Amino acid sequence: MTELNDGKPRKIKNARPYSFTLEEDTTSYGTYIRGGIVTQVKPPKVLKFKTLKEAIKEPGEFLMSDFSKFDRPPLLHLAFQALDKFRTELTRFPIAGSADDAQKLIDLAIGINETLGESKLEEIDKKLLQHFASGSRAVLNPMSAMFGGIVGQEVVKACSGKFHPLYQFFYFDSVESLPVEPLEPSDLKPENSRYDAQISVFGAQLQKKLEQSKIFMVGSGALGCEFLKNLALMGISCSQNGKLTVTDDDVIEKSNLSRQFLFRDWNIGQPKSTVAATAAMTINPELHVEALQNRASPDTENVFNDAFWESLDAVVNALDNVTARMYIDSRCVYFQKPLLESGTLGAKCNTQMVIPHLTENYGASRDPPEKQAPMCTVHSFPHNIDHCLTWARSEFEGLLEKTPTEVNAFLSNPGGYATAARTAGDAQARDQLERVIECLETDKCETFQDCITWARLK
Repeated sequence: MTELNDGKPRKIKNARPYSFTLEEDTTSYGTYIRGGIVTQVKPPKVLKFKTLKEAIKEPGEFLMSDFSKFDRPPLLHLAFQALDKFRTELTRFPIAGSADDAQKLIDLAIGINETLGESKLEEIDKKLLQHFASGSRAVLNPMSAMFGGIVGQEVVKACSGKFHPLYQFFYFDSVESLPVEPLEPSDLKPENSRYDAQISVFGAQLQKKLEQSKIFMVGSGALGCEFLKNLALMGISCSQNGKLTVTDDDVIEKSNLSRQFLFRDWNIGQPKSTVAATAAMTINPELHVEALQNRASPDTENVFNDAFWESLDAVVNALDNVTARMYIDSRCVYFQKPLLESGTLGAKCNTQMVIPHLTENYGASRDPPEKQAPMCTVHSFPHNIDHCLTWARSEFEGLLEKTPTEVNAFLSNPGGYATAARTAGDAQARDQLERVIECLETDKCETFQDCITWARLK
């Protein structure tokens, strides 16, 4: 049935593991004998968005962030409209802890709600609006980091035209993170410090506890870089009594640079924990951090001994394997220390907050066996089969795929390639040029046999 080989996509139906039906009249086609190769083609989807003016009045369905809060997005939608009106009338944000400002915002929200007609909310949670008003001025690092990641992903979607974008409004809140009892206005007053935003939400007493906390962070790779940045910006372990201990036995590889943002080209070969700690102190010079190169395991309990564990306030995992997670979890259970656990693999992630005597620990539920090593894990000293395969693949791509691609790009347009490299002006462009020169001069291949020899010796 060669008539299907014209390259045009066809609609199918009744797709099964070994067969499908074409939505096409094939009576005039040749006879199908056997076999064939099918390539899936995903048809583009056109989305129509409302204008901001239309969407504010009739938001439609909200994208849910927490299915236990079905009634929350419409209320937050109303709260932001009230906040805009508050700022228009008073030319400022509500003052943290001000009962008058909170009541003013509540009154505005009720007034706007009365004009919504069929979209009117039957019930308004005034306590939530009080929290909203009190914290409306604050820009908190954890929230900024989360929304920054979401926006970054949306930019990639928009530029690539792949994956489904967020449709219209998406609201996220973490009201459960706020103090249960209202704080005194005096505890929320700014202190002319870099932590005034956090103080206006959580109070000066909690901020002081954060600065005096003793934290143990295990791992300083992709997750570890993000955590270190966040801890430094929040002021954790930034007083004389505070201390942040970071340990990681790995060194920086070139493949780490694309996702472990505290590292640079000139850090290749250096210990991850040392470089990450130095970068974090650049973000916040008051950070008290100690960088170690010990693997947290039964073999290093002479370093991470009972006195060390007893001194801790909390533990943060930034690990890339289940075995290490299970060990750290067991130590946290034994010494009754809170644990922040998380992991990533591509676009997938998990988080778990373990609080002694309140939540289950990480080891209480078993994760399925790891089917693949994370691509960000390219160890300098691979110690299992997955690490070896990942390292080999990284080396293969660098030598036999990336370098030939750069050489072909240079040969096809030398002037344009040189201009692009000169415009980039970074260390990566310089390295690429050095590899191109090496291939075209030092290790020039003129025959196929020369290519085989180059590949073998490299």
